Amino acid sequence: MSDRDHVTLFDQAIHALLRDAVRICAGEPAMAALLLRILRQQRRAVRRRRASAAAGIEVPPLLIMSVTQRCNLRCKGCYAQALHRDAAAELSREEVGRLLDEAHELGISIVLLAGGEPLLRPELLDLAQSRREMLFALFTNGILLDDALIARLAQQRHVIPVISLEGHQADTDARRGLGVHAHSLQIMERLRQRGLFFGTSMTVTRENYGTLSSPAYLADLIASGCRLFFFVEYVPTVPGTEDLVLTEAQRAGLPAVLEELRGALPGLFVELPGDEELYGGCLAAGRGFVHISADGRLEPCPFAPFSDVSVRDTILADALRSPFLRTLRESDLHLAETRGGCSLWAQRDRVTALLGQHASIPLE
Repeated sequence: MSDRDHVTLFDQAIHALLRDAVRICAGEPAMAALLLRILRQQRRAVRRRRASAAAGIEVPPLLIMSVTQRCNLRCKGCYAQALHRDAAAELSREEVGRLLDEAHELGISIVLLAGGEPLLRPELLDLAQSRREMLFALFTNGILLDDALIARLAQQRHVIPVISLEGHQADTDARRGLGVHAHSLQIMERLRQRGLFFGTSMTVTRENYGTLSSPAYLADLIASGCRLFFFVEYVPTVPGTEDLVLTEAQRAGLPAVLEELRGALPGLFVELPGDEELYGGCLAAGRGFVHISADGRLEPCPFAPFSDVSVRDTILADALRSPFLRTLRESDLHLAETRGGCSLWAQRDRVTALLGQHASIPLE
């Protein structure tokens, strides 16, 4: 694979996902029209990213922004709580707005809003409201999604709520807290009643793999209105949770399972970190996506909290020229076979050593 073949493949995968979204929303003219507009915007964004690449800036299609480290739940094995305990002050509303504008100009077309719990900062929905040329996926536990916020989302359908689930009640409540599963289903029903396009994010572990990969389970969620499914492989950032990591057979089989689901069910199925073999390695570090922490550190991905630059200190274009990220992209780290969903976290000693060659902000 040449240096930029993975870029073309990832752009094609995004286009295919959006085309599939248009297809499954064919009976909803307003939503289908929105998705067609987003697809056209994605094509324009590809041209901007190519121009940025020609100027020496590796711009990924996806930006993951953890807008806060605060959360109203204490989920077992949470990577955000484990990796960013000593984070500095959160980026201000003005700083986030500036970053979104810079991202758009560079060709970033899709933003994943994460946390912590991003709805602890509902004012950031105002920033998304005025930036309809971008697609936002709002990853939330759903607890704060009241009628007022749902009404706001109904006015900005380019912001797609993604509710966290772990499977059935026993699995979800065991990880997220008693009653969370029932509340999540209630929120999904209210989103369905408002006619909103929404999804779910499911952390796939050795224990819940059978449920989350079951066509019957997913068909029930589709019948409840859910049409977008993120399958996030568990990363053992919390010591003592390694037994939750997928078995080698489960991990190897997941891409084929999702491909079968795409052919059988009217839903969109996305694997994170994704098919690394297809793309010649992990798409982190700007190959396909990059992460900005709540305090502004530009990091390879949410599971790899290593950084040599803060977007508080420079514009995004210059931050994306990070020597550390470039070194990661050019190293063999992303090609290694690893366990636990994140090759960089699994090889964090080597990553830390590389960062030590470039770091301008203290290591955690």
